[in-house]
Amino acid sequence: MEKIVNSFFKIQRSMKRILMLLTLALGISPVMAGDKNSAASDSKIHWMNLDEVQTAMKKEPRKILIDVYTGWCGWCKRMDATTYESPEVIKYVNENFYAVKLDAERKDSVRFVGKMYGYDPSYKVNMVAYDLLHGQLSYPSTVFMDQGFQLITNVPGYHNVPEWEMILKYLGQDKYKTVKWEEYQKDFKASWAEVPMQGATPAAH
Repeated sequence: MEKIVNSFFKIQRSMKRILMLLTLALGISPVMAGDKNSAASDSKIHWMNLDEVQTAMKKEPRKILIDVYTGWCGWCKRMDATTYESPEVIKYVNENFYAVKLDAERKDSVRFVGKMYGYDPSYKVNMVAYDLLHGQLSYPSTVFMDQGFQLITNVPGYHNVPEWEMILKYLGQDKYKTVKWEEYQKDFKASWAEVPMQGATPAAH
């Protein structure tokens, strides 16, 4: 009986050593697993909703980028599939802005900056989107706000990666406070690569 027990423990120790060697060989460890999860989370823009961004702003104020879209908007889908898939755009947005996705036609009520908004069937829009866009309802539109929820600008339409790089850096680096847009455009040199569109071209909205 003692020999059987000793043999069992020897087999167990051997199995542990084999598992440890396999773990090391495959490069699996709690630390590396954490790194992989972190890397995965940084491979996409950290999109928030309006509730989440208001909570985040209380802890760490940042500029805000609000992507106002609709479910039927082809150019919104195209911007998601190209511009917002750019590693450079993802990195810059995540480091410098809180990014918010806002469906302009959401039917529920929402509180934003102390005011309640709801859906207006006559305009076919949630009034929070109507207010943010000052009634200029075109999609996609991107609203940029400062750390105090004050409007910086509203940028309508689809923009490719080089265009978005210019706009993001102009606003993210506070160039808009000291340099006119026309002057900034003249000297700007884009460095971020365009992302090709996969699949068919979306229908115009």
